[in-house]
Amino acid sequence: MHNKVVARPTHSHNPIAAALVVGIAAGFLLCGYELVRSVSVSLYIEAYGAHRLPIVMALSPVGLFAMLWGYGWLLSVMGTRKTLLITSILSGVGILVCYFAISAKWSVALGVLYILREAYIVLIIEQYWSFINSTLSGDQAKKINGPICGIASVGAICGGLLVGFLAQRLGSEYLLLFAAFSLVPAAGMAWWAYCVGGEPVAQETDTSGGMMGLGLFRQNRTLVYLALLIGVTQAVSTALDLRFSGLLEIAKPLKDERTAFMGNFYALLNTLAFVFQFVVAPLALRYLSLRWVHVLMPAIHLVTCSVLLVYPTLLTGAVAYLVFKVVDYSVFRASKEMLYIPLSFDARYRAKEVIDAFVYRGAKGALAGVFAFMGSVFGRLPGSVYPVIALGMVVIWVRIGLGLTKLQVLDRDSGHL
Repeated sequence: MHNKVVARPTHSHNPIAAALVVGIAAGFLLCGYELVRSVSVSLYIEAYGAHRLPIVMALSPVGLFAMLWGYGWLLSVMGTRKTLLITSILSGVGILVCYFAISAKWSVALGVLYILREAYIVLIIEQYWSFINSTLSGDQAKKINGPICGIASVGAICGGLLVGFLAQRLGSEYLLLFAAFSLVPAAGMAWWAYCVGGEPVAQETDTSGGMMGLGLFRQNRTLVYLALLIGVTQAVSTALDLRFSGLLEIAKPLKDERTAFMGNFYALLNTLAFVFQFVVAPLALRYLSLRWVHVLMPAIHLVTCSVLLVYPTLLTGAVAYLVFKVVDYSVFRASKEMLYIPLSFDARYRAKEVIDAFVYRGAKGALAGVFAFMGSVFGRLPGSVYPVIALGMVVIWVRIGLGLTKLQVLDRDSGHL
């Protein structure tokens, strides 16, 4: 289907200001997420070992699917603004419940916390981007998508630094309280952004898409390519994540020391992403075609994954994972979001959540499930398996990126996207 009708806010007073306010909301959100991310991984490794991370990763898409179904229902009943508010508050409450359950020594809460943190961050952050993509024009997005990511990264940097500073002083578990309450200002700033920019309303609703917009994938090739691209890139991320976690478990066996290391690692990661978002992403989108962007990104990962395969140390594992995340949070995110701007309301608010939330986590869960199965059959897997899988996925990434950018050029030349 060619989407000719694009829904925009009914009274978009100041779209750039609204997008920047969303960036501030994302800063609060990501600050809390860095606390949850480091704590959830460290506590899970403490209880079950890094080699069992694939099990909980494989279960994460189940929890996310349930949340996405609820999101689709809320979107139909409440609209975009109230849905974002409700999902933000409920996520904070969920983290609080996990904190009290972990404090009461309910070990199952460690798995629930991991699944929750995998789900809530993508569910909320993609709602932010749905609003931005519904508010900005293509030319505006080229200029400020990178800076919006940069503003959000300030919060992520602060979250990582807080983990590094507080984990050994307070204990890992107490950081969950800060994470839960960070969702209050995040929800408040997001609500304000809607007041500034107006609430996107569908001018044309495609009922064939269903509650989650799945029918749209049969009608729009761009959505299919985007789903494939996200699936492959997250397979790379998962393989590098697991290899990094395994090397970290060996090098940092103490829980709070490991949590502090992860906090400082993610602070560095987000600082570099901040630079890329304000400098590299705007320059890349201005001077390079999307085709070149989607070739250069995987080419960089071919190098880092190869080095990790040959020299498996905590340093090379950290660098490979860091480089992937820095590029993913900056150039990749800024370039990918532009592809949603010309699409319909349902594509931007429903199909996008399926792609950038469910496929994003589903690919991670699927590959983790394969690793878990292989581990149960063959025992603990050799570390070299992970960079080898990553290298294979990077090669496929190049092919999908070329196909997606070719499709974009063809659709633009024909007057459709």
